[in-house]
Amino acid sequence: MTRHSGLEAVVIGEVHENITLHCGNISGPRGLVTWYRNDSEPVFLLSSNSSLPPAEPRFSLVDASSLHIKSLGLGDEGNYTCQEILNVTQWFQVWLQVASGPYQIEVHIAATGTLPNGTLYAARGSGVDFSCNSSSRPPPLVEWWFQALNSSSESFGHNLTVNSFSLLLMSPRLQGNYTCLALNLLSKRHRKVTTELLVYYPPPSAPQCWAQMASGSFMLQLTCRWDGGYPDPDFLWIEEPGGVIVGKSKLGVEMLSESQLSDGKKFKCVTSHIVGPESGASCVVQIRGPSLLSEPMKTCFVGGNVTLTCQVSGAYPPAKILWLRNLTQPEVVIQPSSRHLITQDGQDSTLTIHNCSQDLDEGYYICRADSPVGVREVEIWLSVKEPVNIGGIVGTIVSLLLLGLAIISGLLLYYSPVFCWKVGNTFRGQNMDDVMVLVDSEEEEEEEEDAAVEEEEEAHEREELPKEIPKQDHIHRVTALVNGNIEQMGNGFQDLQDDSSEEQSDIVQEEDRPV
Repeated sequence: MTRHSGLEAVVIGEVHENITLHCGNISGPRGLVTWYRNDSEPVFLLSSNSSLPPAEPRFSLVDASSLHIKSLGLGDEGNYTCQEILNVTQWFQVWLQVASGPYQIEVHIAATGTLPNGTLYAARGSGVDFSCNSSSRPPPLVEWWFQALNSSSESFGHNLTVNSFSLLLMSPRLQGNYTCLALNLLSKRHRKVTTELLVYYPPPSAPQCWAQMASGSFMLQLTCRWDGGYPDPDFLWIEEPGGVIVGKSKLGVEMLSESQLSDGKKFKCVTSHIVGPESGASCVVQIRGPSLLSEPMKTCFVGGNVTLTCQVSGAYPPAKILWLRNLTQPEVVIQPSSRHLITQDGQDSTLTIHNCSQDLDEGYYICRADSPVGVREVEIWLSVKEPVNIGGIVGTIVSLLLLGLAIISGLLLYYSPVFCWKVGNTFRGQNMDDVMVLVDSEEEEEEEEDAAVEEEEEAHEREELPKEIPKQDHIHRVTALVNGNIEQMGNGFQDLQDDSSEEQSDIVQEEDRPV
């Protein structure tokens, strides 16, 4: 009697491993067991009858019924049949599946480049292709995972046939670890490969460079910055012209001694970034020595305040400004105190001295501009004087004016007494509201009001005086208009006529004298 099992057993093994196929699920004594491989026709493999040798040494019986196969290969996959003869003949079928892999997962990321340590990087805004391959039987299930820095993993999905994808626009948020997971669905064995991908980008703006004095020394510090990119760029400092390399670093900072410096010298910073631009970027600094401008002399009154100024121009890098006193120790720097106030606005410095003292403060002061390119100094002389008595000066000036006025008046009285007598008489005949007019007959024309009187006097003189007698050289006439009073003006004319008559009489008498 022959009986077949109602259920077919499925056994899964992996390549290069050993496996045992059981002949049914029967406990107790077993009959004659024979194993066959079911191809197009049954193929004998092994029997519990010791007179029948196994088809291959890899085959052996375990517990007098189970088939044990060593070092499985992909060719061992198939259907196996166990025949047992005990009272009845029974047939048991076993389906052997052989799994392989996944082995040697190959991940390919089409990025911009690879760092010396093997890390991949891509430029921001570029497209990146991802693919993952693995030798496996059956073909594995491929799944991509992404984990950004300090975040949890997220899946990009899985597929049995498509194991590649693309990211069109890379951005910094897509920087992180990309993991390809290959899963053998038959053996449940899996393998994964994680690849770090960095997203690089150059700085968006131009580099900046400058020079400054190093702290605590007279060395020049060159600094170059090109911020905003990832990773940090490389910096190269060179001399211009000539292209002599000063230094190269990731920091962009170089220290130069005074022997490497001269007025007007240029230094160029050339930057480069791993993702470009190919020509890089650059900036130039030019160093110059300082120039000083100040007043050569200042004056301060005892007990007062004075401010000395010092202007520095043209210095790059900016110079350090110091104030010194040129006494026995000119190198001693003036320190701020209650009497000395030092202020600085940019490259302009002032020294204010309070409560000036002639013994302590008078003398030379030095404004010094210290720079790695050169040192410049300018001297200022401070003169301290006693306060001036303004009241005394004013009194002296007034006294001198009065003295001068008195001298002038005396000279007038001494050299022109007649003129002063006439003027005095005129003033005495008038009050304070009178107006006196002096007219010189040889220099001014006669007034229209005096025309008639003058004609009469001239006619009278022509009748009385001989032709040989010359006329009097100077005839002075005084016309006084007193508050518009015609009578007083007539009196003035009468006095003048009397004087003229007396003079003419003297002339006639002189003519009658014998020669």
